[in-house]
Amino acid sequence: MGETENHHHQHQNHNHNHNHNHQQPPPQVVAPPMAPSLPLGAARGPTWVPAEQLQQLHYCIHSNPSWPIAVILAFQHYIVMLGSIVLVTNTLVPRMGGDSGDKARVIQTLLFVAGINTLIQTMMGSRLPTVMTASFAFTLPVLSIINDVSGREFQDEHQRFRYCMRTIQGSLIVSSFISMILGFSRAWGNLTRLFSPIVIVPLVSVVGLGLFARGFPLLANCVEIGLPMLIFLVISQQYLKRIHSTAHQILERFALLFCIALVWAFAAILTVAGAYNNVKQQTKLSCRTDRSFLMSSAPWIRIPYPFQWGTPIFKASHVFGMMGAALVASAESTGTLFAASRLSGATAPPAYVLSRSIGLQGVGMLIEGIFGAAVGNTASVENVGLLGLTHIGSRRVVQISTAFMFFFAIFGKFGAFFASIPLPIFAAIYCVLFGIVAASGISFIQFANCNSMRNLYVLGLSLFLGISIPQYFVMSTASDGHGPVKTDGGWFDDILNTIFSSPPTVAMIVGTLLDNTLEAKYAIDDRGIPWWRPFQSKKGDVRNEEFYSLPLRIHEYMPTRFL
Repeated sequence: MGETENHHHQHQNHNHNHNHNHQQPPPQVVAPPMAPSLPLGAARGPTWVPAEQLQQLHYCIHSNPSWPIAVILAFQHYIVMLGSIVLVTNTLVPRMGGDSGDKARVIQTLLFVAGINTLIQTMMGSRLPTVMTASFAFTLPVLSIINDVSGREFQDEHQRFRYCMRTIQGSLIVSSFISMILGFSRAWGNLTRLFSPIVIVPLVSVVGLGLFARGFPLLANCVEIGLPMLIFLVISQQYLKRIHSTAHQILERFALLFCIALVWAFAAILTVAGAYNNVKQQTKLSCRTDRSFLMSSAPWIRIPYPFQWGTPIFKASHVFGMMGAALVASAESTGTLFAASRLSGATAPPAYVLSRSIGLQGVGMLIEGIFGAAVGNTASVENVGLLGLTHIGSRRVVQISTAFMFFFAIFGKFGAFFASIPLPIFAAIYCVLFGIVAASGISFIQFANCNSMRNLYVLGLSLFLGISIPQYFVMSTASDGHGPVKTDGGWFDDILNTIFSSPPTVAMIVGTLLDNTLEAKYAIDDRGIPWWRPFQSKKGDVRNEEFYSLPLRIHEYMPTRFL
């Protein structure tokens, strides 16, 4: 991993005031004694040179831990990504009329296609260690489909569920071509050429901060489980690891698994002891370990197959809403990829890599539509945060995690066992992982001028509006998916409501417009453009091919010694 210095030139303006009047000078004001000041520009303490790659990583993108360590870390990645899939399923499937068995089958399908898409991205797409998982950007279009279908008459609820899934299938299949066109035409890469560190900071930071609703608010649904999980994770992973060198290696990498096992066992004891027998229904669903009913309803062995819910249904009004979600998922993945590059020891992904990644993300959406997934895919923010938590950014570890996705997607009973982990436990984990991703976005500011008021204005407005505008849209959205934009065209409403409900998308739009129109030509150095330009082409930086080249190299899959 290399380290590059980025020199920023500071210009000092000296104003000379000449007074030609021969008047009595004003009385002098004696200031109180002050500590001696250093000359302007003198160092007042330790200084750090901007570094393109983090130096504290134990394994970077193409270095590999030993096989036993890699397998355990891969299982940890599987557990982390499972929470989002379970949360999406619990949110949407009951509204469609599905039962516990339908939830189990949807979870299996989402796991199966997540494994396929993760392999596609790590081998041919971004080549970064990112897990592809279910995207919450598709929630509003799916709710719109559910609301439209609710007016129809069906023989039973299961038939309504299958009709909703078939409609979602058709919408995913058509909208997937938006991502493929944007990616393979290189239009998305050309858009990212307009970025600078001033745009990347709010984009990546809001990718993490914008998910605050899946953090402590979800944890608070069962404080007696979620809060101990958060406290134990911080103490064991950050403090107890300093007791001994052996404890440092174990807890830094695997404290997450230990804490999940401990708190999950504690939740099971509370459930058996009857602590939640006389509480509200919502508390039972959040705290009890036997309320998911996934174990009893999941099949022992079932392989997801194409068009498992029936023939896809294509309806133009629903397709447009999904197209908006596809755009949002592309923006979210772009921000997540920048964070993944930072936390895996790679340089910023070039424009052609981002185009390739978004195009293949569209291929992944097409696969999800064919297999009958409930939502489209995006790069997992929580798994990128796990790279920073464990200090291991190995690509091979993420690729091994797909084996767990396929295994638990096929053997349903085993997958349902881990899917029954209470969601407040996952929420406690997200509080840490989302924060790491947000902080990695802030670290990009070192490549621009932090003392420029122009830059501070763009950063502040992009960050604030990136969180504030989506919060308004989310608060104004009804339970049936109707957002604040209400016109005669429902498809138009779905597009705008979906786009402006996404924090990364809003931050990207605001940041790009301001950064490229507000004194852009006169602030090239301040914006960090000299640092940004070499990463926009294959030959711009020699490391572009090192990290993102498509041909697989044998040494990537050879184990190295455990550090």
